[in-house]
Amino acid sequence: MVDEPRWLTEDQQLAWRRCVEVLVKVPAALEAQLQRDAGLTHMGYIVLSTLSERADRRLPMSRLAKLVSASLSRLSHVVARLETQGWVRRERDPEDGRVQIAVLTDGGFDKIVESAPGHAEAVQQLIFDRLSPAQIRQMIKLCDALLQTPVEVRPQD
Repeated sequence: MVDEPRWLTEDQQLAWRRCVEVLVKVPAALEAQLQRDAGLTHMGYIVLSTLSERADRRLPMSRLAKLVSASLSRLSHVVARLETQGWVRRERDPEDGRVQIAVLTDGGFDKIVESAPGHAEAVQQLIFDRLSPAQIRQMIKLCDALLQTPVEVRPQD
């Protein structure tokens, strides 16, 4: 016997549609702002920002991919574009030549310092200006709960 599908309730459907709208509109707006003001993709900004937060401005590519929630293949393409701008370079790990390290250059650091204020303002306008401190704390809890779900959800047999 085939189980009946678990249809969304009216509230779930409304919540899901709002979530999809946010997931589409906010990244598109951030992408447009970064392209217009900094000549960066959103993922490029995230990579530069993540590297800039490290004291030595370097991370193994595999670790960086996890931190920016990207596949190694996607990260490789992003880093290649950043390399052509002189903002990132790749080096071999001296202890393990199979490992590539992404290194933020001085030019890349300057780029993130230049780009960060406009990006922060865009995030404030798109998200946080509309939320109270209590709603922001609730948003953190909601996102934490959602991030506990495995990325690849498969139907149960």
